[in-house]
Amino acid sequence: MKFAAPLERLIESLRKLPGVGAKSAQRLAFHILRGSADDARALASAIVEVKETIRLCSACFNITDTDPCLVCADASRNRAEICVVEEPHNLVAIERSGFRGLYHVLHGSIAPLRGVGPDDLKIPPLVERLRDGSVKEVILATNPNVEGETTAVYLSRLLKPLGVRVTRIALGLPVGSELEYADEVTVGKALEGRREL
Repeated sequence: MKFAAPLERLIESLRKLPGVGAKSAQRLAFHILRGSADDARALASAIVEVKETIRLCSACFNITDTDPCLVCADASRNRAEICVVEEPHNLVAIERSGFRGLYHVLHGSIAPLRGVGPDDLKIPPLVERLRDGSVKEVILATNPNVEGETTAVYLSRLLKPLGVRVTRIALGLPVGSELEYADEVTVGKALEGRREL
């Protein structure tokens, strides 16, 4: 069925979101249509604000609206530990577990079949952060899938010669899953059971 052109454009825009199929996009579009004009403006404004104000932290590459980000600026954090994650949303899962160190976001994982190599990730700034010797441990919390494991092994081989302890989160997380879908207890146990690589 064809809808009015503005509604059709909204449905098509919503379908571009991950996990949103045709029916879900229609439900969301009709929900927005039924809502008030103020609600629609607030949603549109929030989307525009995110696109205009969010940037990467110059230290850890997390997404932020301040530089450095709130985590890097927090003086109570354990600065001797850096937890390396693939994407900013993975950091949220680790943070929920109670981790109180610092982070480094790679913005991806090594995936040769998709044409993603080490040079496409935020690896050189991580190495630079380790040069002064203040970091004692790097915890590799990449996803427990082929790309995440490849990235973890690569980083381990790269970082160990720098004299830092390199650990990998334990397999409390199901292989083939992603950190953002894990609950805080599972992530907490995975951090507790991390192992040397």
